[in-house]
Amino acid sequence: MVASVLIIGFSLILLVYWFRYSCLLLLRNSTVDAEMFDQRFGFSAVREQLNAGASLDPLHQTLARDYRLLTYLIGHAAGLNLTRLEDRLLVIDYKVMQYYFRITKSAAPAQARRALTEMATILEVLAQRIRENAAAEAQA
Repeated sequence: MVASVLIIGFSLILLVYWFRYSCLLLLRNSTVDAEMFDQRFGFSAVREQLNAGASLDPLHQTLARDYRLLTYLIGHAAGLNLTRLEDRLLVIDYKVMQYYFRITKSAAPAQARRALTEMATILEVLAQRIRENAAAEAQA
């Protein structure tokens, strides 16, 4: 019984480690041209304001609005689906970072800033992938 619990616990820890490492590796290896995005998206401005030390709650609201907009586009526009495993991992990572932000925003503001930075990066990468899918769909 104890061995089973230890094996399950160790496997769960390894799964969480794999997930975080995979997401960070995906974000690190993604190249995003921030100047190509429409000004209606706020994730580039959020990253700049995070470096300047702005208040966290309005920045989180901006990222939440951008996330809702991107998920609406994914769900309602033809050919913009994010079907790759990497894209789905990034969406899950965004949601995990959202919970992490809520937990740490009052107790550890530095950690909350890192969570917002990662959320903004995830949105930039997803918007880049949507743009690439739209360009490929337009050429087809």
